[in-house]
Formats: sequence, structure tokens, C-alpha cells
Amino acid sequence: MRLGSRFLLGLAWRLGLLLLAVFAFVGSLERPDLGAARVLAGLLVIGAAAWLWRHIQRTNMELARFIDAVRFGDFSQSFSHRADGSGFSELGSVLDAALKRMRDEKHKLIDANRFYEAVLDDAPTALLTVDNGKVELANKAARRLLIRHQGVRVEDFREYGDAFADALEGGAVNRPRLVPLLSDGVPQTMLVSAAVVHRLGGLVRVVAVQPIQGELNAIEIAAQSDLIRVLTHEIMNSMTPVTSLAHSAAGLMRKVDTGGNADISDARQAVETLARRADGVMNFVESYRQISRAPEVRRRPIDVAAWAEELAALFRADDRAQDVALDASIEQEMAPLEADPDLMSQVLINLLRNAADAARGHIDAPKVALRFQRTPSGRTQIEVEDNGPGVPEGLRQDIFLPFFTTKQKGTGVGLSLARQVVLAHRGSISILDGAGGGALFRIVI
Repeated sequence: MRLGSRFLLGLAWRLGLLLLAVFAFVGSLERPDLGAARVLAGLLVIGAAAWLWRHIQRTNMELARFIDAVRFGDFSQSFSHRADGSGFSELGSVLDAALKRMRDEKHKLIDANRFYEAVLDDAPTALLTVDNGKVELANKAARRLLIRHQGVRVEDFREYGDAFADALEGGAVNRPRLVPLLSDGVPQTMLVSAAVVHRLGGLVRVVAVQPIQGELNAIEIAAQSDLIRVLTHEIMNSMTPVTSLAHSAAGLMRKVDTGGNADISDARQAVETLARRADGVMNFVESYRQISRAPEVRRRPIDVAAWAEELAALFRADDRAQDVALDASIEQEMAPLEADPDLMSQVLINLLRNAADAARGHIDAPKVALRFQRTPSGRTQIEVEDNGPGVPEGLRQDIFLPFFTTKQKGTGVGLSLARQVVLAHRGSISILDGAGGGALFRIVI
């Protein structure tokens, strides 16, 4: 770097001062009687030499200060010397410009880090990090989803199922898998995927947990609805002319059957039976058409306490509830539930009736429980429990399917429609073992 004229001028007069001090000191040596002058001249030589050396070393000192500022991240330093006459203004400007650029880059990096941290924390997919067996919940979605465990080891996460813990141990790296996970006490299907990333010289697994039960339910309901729509359409198209002809034939047979011919009477009875069965098939098919239409949800705030009293009154007024005890309980200070009261009342009344039927036919003291409470995540949990025989494990995946029933006079519509209503509320419904050995239906909204 070219030195400025102010630096050269400062160097010249400091050098001149040093030379004058040296000459004075040398002159004092020739006069033995000037001892005090000799000491003073010696001090001047030392001071002038030190001043000259400091002036020359100013560049090294400024560069050393600049390097220290960079090393310790102190970007508040200033190297401007425009008013001190040192001649280092050009060097100071360059150093100041360098620090300013590093300061700006640091601020940009801090802003970028804050942005990415906000994106990570607010991402809708739950993210976890696994570093040497230590699991950390990396964002809000993970902290909302995984709230039942204690600890940070992989084994602590077996609270949500062995399959989920195995995925955390590395089973899902580059191989996304569907994993059942208990969320709010309800089994949910999660898509778990993982990747290995470098951090601070080590390898860390990042695990993404994405709930897809809602999408699977929507696809299943859509497929069922399409199937039912096609079947009912084809059956009704085929049965409509059969029903019409059967009724026409029955009317003609009534006209010609005067009671004098046994064969004609038998034929009349056969045609009338055919007409009745045709009507029965049409009514049967018509009852299933409602499953193919998605329920329209009209949400509004529901006072849970008042709603529970209404449901209990409706249940006790039902003939099926005779001699069946009902225990309705509500968690204290329940917040209003945002739901469609008509649709959800239909669901719960059907569940209570089914529970009463199961309990009354199984035990001498049948009873049904209806419970409302809050889940740890703030959702509303509704349970209907009975002390009946329960539902076998092998049938629990089938009872919500259309047309499936274990009752002699059942249609297989009630539970399938209940599931549609709950899913339309973006909730979940599952069946578990009750404390008394009966069935426990759990709805979470």
C-alpha cells in the first residue's frame, strides 16, 4: 500500500528529532561538566527513538488490532485516523470497509438463521433429531404430537409403539414407512421418513413424522362411496321394472282370483310375495344410498354440559334403554365444542343404543357410560362404554365398514355413518377394550 504524504512528513520530523537528540547526546559526552544535560539528552534519544518506532510500527499494530477484531467477532472497532495526522487514513478506511462488510454479512446470516428457525418451528410436519441416541423435538408440530413420553432416549418413545421407536433408531433412513402411532389415545397412521445430515462434524438423523390418517380415511370413504353409488344405481335400475311388473301382476291376479281355482290363488300369493320382496330390496338399497353422500357439517359452539344432559334424557326415553343404567360424566370447566350438534347427537345416540343392546343381552346389571373430557393436546374426547361382551379383536377393523353387522336385524349402516360424520369433523373414532370387559368407543374431535 502506498504511504500518504502525511505519513512521510510525520516520519521525517520524528527522524529529525531523533537525529537532533543524538547530536545533543554526543555533544554532551565531550563536556564532562554537562552531566545533567547528558542524562536529559539520553532520555530524549530514547523517547525520540521510541516515538519513531511506534510511528513505523503503526501499520503492524493496526493490522494486529484488525485481526483480533475479526478473531473475536468484534465488528464495532474503528480504524479511521483522519484527524490525528498519522497518515493512516487510507489504511483505516480499507480496514473499516472490511469490518463493515463482515458486520453486514453477519447481520444477514443472523436474519437468515432466524428465518429458517421460524420456518422449521412452524412447519406443519413434526420433525425430530436423533444424535447419539438422544432424541429432540425440533418444532412445534412435534411438541404437539408427542406429548405422552418422558425422557430423551429412543426407548422413551416406545410409549407410542415399537414400530415408531424402531423408525427412530434408523429404520426409516431412505426408506419411508407407514407406522401406527397412538395420538390422543387413538391409533393413527403416520408416514415416517428420515435423512442423515452433518452437524458440527458429526452425523445427525432428522426424522419427519407426517400424519396421513386423514388422507387414508378420505380415500377409503371416497372409494366406499363410489362403490355404493355404483351398486345402488345398478341395483335400482334393475329392480325398478321388476318391482313395477310385480305390482302390476299382483293387481291382475287379484282381479282374476275369485277363489274358485287353487292354482290361481297360489299364483296370486307368489306374485304378491314377489312384489313385497321387490319393495324390500328397494327399501334396503335406498337405506344405503345415504352412505354414499358425504354429511354436510354445520359447526357451532356446543355447551358440553347442556348437551350431555340432553343426550342422557334422549337415551332414557328410548325403549332400548329400559333397565340400563347410564353414567354421564363431564370434566370440569369444559370449553365449548365446535361441532355440528345434530350430526354428532345422531352418532352418540346410535352408539348409546348399541351399547345398551350389547349390555342388556349379556349381563344382569347392564350399564352404559358417557364421558366428556379434554385430551392433553386440547381436543375433546368423547367415550361411550358398556359392560357387554365387547368386540373381538379380529372384528374391530370391520365394524365400521358399510354392510358389516353382527346383529340379526342390523343393516350395517349405523357405525359406518358414524365414522363418516366423525371424519367429516376432522376427528377420529376407534374401539378399545372397556375397563369392565365391554366395548369402549372413543371419539376425538
